Amino acid sequence: MLLRPGYSTRRIAAELKSAGIIRNSLAFVLWHRIHRKQSLKAGEYLFDKPAKALEIHDRLARGDIYVHTVVIPEGYTMFDIAQAVQDAGLGSRQEFLEVAQSDLGLISDLAPEAKNLEGYLFPNTYQFTRTQSMNDIVAAMVKQFRQVAQQIGLTADLPDQNLQNSDVEKNGAQKRLLQKTDVQKTVTMASIIEKETAVPEERPLVASVYYNRLAKNMALQADPSVIYAELLDGTYGGALHHSDMRFKSLYNTYTHAGLPPGPIGNPGRTSLEAAMRPANTNYYYFVSDGNGHHRFSHSLEEHNQNVARLRHAVRER
Repeated sequence: MLLRPGYSTRRIAAELKSAGIIRNSLAFVLWHRIHRKQSLKAGEYLFDKPAKALEIHDRLARGDIYVHTVVIPEGYTMFDIAQAVQDAGLGSRQEFLEVAQSDLGLISDLAPEAKNLEGYLFPNTYQFTRTQSMNDIVAAMVKQFRQVAQQIGLTADLPDQNLQNSDVEKNGAQKRLLQKTDVQKTVTMASIIEKETAVPEERPLVASVYYNRLAKNMALQADPSVIYAELLDGTYGGALHHSDMRFKSLYNTYTHAGLPPGPIGNPGRTSLEAAMRPANTNYYYFVSDGNGHHRFSHSLEEHNQNVARLRHAVRER
């Protein structure tokens, strides 16, 4: 049962009686008047077994409200999150997306060029009530992002001691990318890293591949960016085919050099840290090893050999 803010005691008693939770609304109101120091809290309450009116009153006075748990895994897109919020009974998928695509004031100081809140809806386990608006729910996710971003130094200039001189000297491109953090670009890179590997220790290596490609003006060629382009277009069919690599979109990193216009999902802490502090390598390629990890390579020839190994392993299964 949902008791909204502003309900009078008489209205609350009437709602409880109408739902068959109490028998006598007048007795409930009189009891409350005798104990005026106990205000009744708005919220959603779950009454799953018979209880006396005094017990019901005590629960409302304590604010023993029912909360909905929403689990947001790392890498979820705003479309995934919208579905999770809807599945939790907190509102419609469309309502969430409307807020996530319009309430840009939540991040305007961090990423003034952002077109939506993709990338800033931090993965976590949240507990919400039905008295919270969709704006409240979205704001809580962005608040969590801001807290983590501040903890890891993303929302401030990185202090010099966080950069090892030897690494900086070996890769001037990474120095330029890391010296003064660009939040939108870092979150965008982190979102690609998040989608490419579920292995935390591989993320700095994946980051190095993409930063090395950027430094050489090579296309990133990240499959997850093509998927996201089709998600935005509403045409993703659940699998990529060779023809999809020509899909017309600025998010297609096969046909457009550089980073996509914005994040392609919502990265977790380790992916954000990897985007800020990539490994120092001369890797330019990587491919799955068929066992949940990846093989990294310096040259296209070595990469093709790794691809052949993967295909052979798949055939042997």
